[in-house]
Amino acid sequence: MSESTEQDLVRRARLGEERAIRQLYERHAPRVFALVRRLAGDDALAEDWAQEAWIRALRALPKFRGDARFSTWLHRIAVNSALHGKRWSDRRRLRETDAPIEAAVDPGVDRTLLRERIELALDRLPLGMRHVLVLHDVEGYTHEEIGSMLGVNVGTSKSQLFKARAKMRELLGGRPVTRYGDSYVAPES
Repeated sequence: MSESTEQDLVRRARLGEERAIRQLYERHAPRVFALVRRLAGDDALAEDWAQEAWIRALRALPKFRGDARFSTWLHRIAVNSALHGKRWSDRRRLRETDAPIEAAVDPGVDRTLLRERIELALDRLPLGMRHVLVLHDVEGYTHEEIGSMLGVNVGTSKSQLFKARAKMRELLGGRPVTRYGDSYVAPES
């Protein structure tokens, strides 16, 4: 979608036009869900938090100044909604599970299976590490932005990222995992 088309949709949505709101939702909902899913580590929580993000975004839409792209503004709201939800969620289950993860990633493994294994490994990371890893390596935020969002020092963000990457390597069988677009992949042997 061109920048002018997106701006027109946002303008019409700010005026309350339901069709424009629906189009913005259809365009951005998958990415919002994927972002909060990575932070939540749970589909049900992710659905709740994504819905909360959309509610907050629609309420704040009249105040959207357009200083940033709509998608950037929306992602910031989604991250904040997920972090807020995480702070208030009860500690109903431990993130560590007894289910072992296979030792090595076979280069011939289906991408869907690999993505699932990575999601499982992300779910097993301690909360702080997961947040920093997702925000930095997946969403592309800087350590300064992460520090501001999470209320931590830049050094803490860097340290958590280093530890998260090491833990991911361990959980995925010792093979390095690198960012490729919106997902992680293990290099071919």
